[in-house]
Formats: sequence, C-alpha cells, structure tokens
Amino acid sequence: MSIARHPRAAEVADLSLEEIAARYVARFRDRKADWAAFEDAKIEGFKRAQHRFIGAGGSGKHGDAAVIPPRGFTLSIMYVEPGQGNAAHTHEVEEVFFVLQGHLTAFIQDESGRRLDIRLGPWECIACPPGVIHGYINESLEPVYFQVMLGLK
Repeated sequence: MSIARHPRAAEVADLSLEEIAARYVARFRDRKADWAAFEDAKIEGFKRAQHRFIGAGGSGKHGDAAVIPPRGFTLSIMYVEPGQGNAAHTHEVEEVFFVLQGHLTAFIQDESGRRLDIRLGPWECIACPPGVIHGYINESLEPVYFQVMLGLK
C-alpha cells in the first residue's frame, strides 16, 4: 500500500518531528478556561468558558501564544453551565457545534424571529451555514462541553 506524499507547509518545512509536535499538540489539561472570551459572557444567561485549541475561535483573542496556529479553521471547547448560552448571531463562515458531554439546545432563526430549537446530545452536531442566525443554550440540569469549529475567511 502506498502512502500519498505532499510537500510540507512552509512554516514546518525545516522543523524536526519533535518541534512539530511541540507546536501542534494541545492538551485539555493545559488549556485555561477563559470566562471573558466574549464580551457578552459577563452577562447572566450568557456566561460560558472557552478553551482555545486552534486559533482564537470567535473570541478575537488572536495573541494567545498557547494555541495551535490556525490555517483553515479554529477549534475550541466550550463549557456552559445550566441556564447559560449565547445570543443569536451570524458569521461570514460556517460554525459547527459538536457535543462531547451533556446536552445542548442549539437553535437557528430566520429574519422574522421564527426559531427552531434542536436538542443535541453526546456525539451529535449542527453545522450553521454562513449568514444563518444561530446560537445555543444549556437547558439541561448538567453542564455541557462541546467543540466549536469556525471556518476562517
């Protein structure tokens, strides 16, 4: 069986495997819960913590040296306690919510305000296309951890 070979990206072309691993491996135990990643996270009902792995996600915290540099997408883990969530919003790029632990009510909404709630459990996801109003709330009695992937422009 042959293995496809592609040239290394310029930023890793001259790095050893150890150097690549040091820069491109991120562990949850090393991530800090950022309760101020989003401006509205200070408001009751919108409190949530972001654990950044690849890029800044939607936080705008692009100077975080602890994250893996993004190329085509960002990846974060969100921690949301019961009764908390985020406000309806849109992006110019696709955003994915993938539940790891717990239950999350994601929603999509049209311009008239009509909203469709989608309850997600572990190993379930929603992909929100660019420009579609969306958000989430934890309506369960337990905290939820979920992965967020956000495309880059």
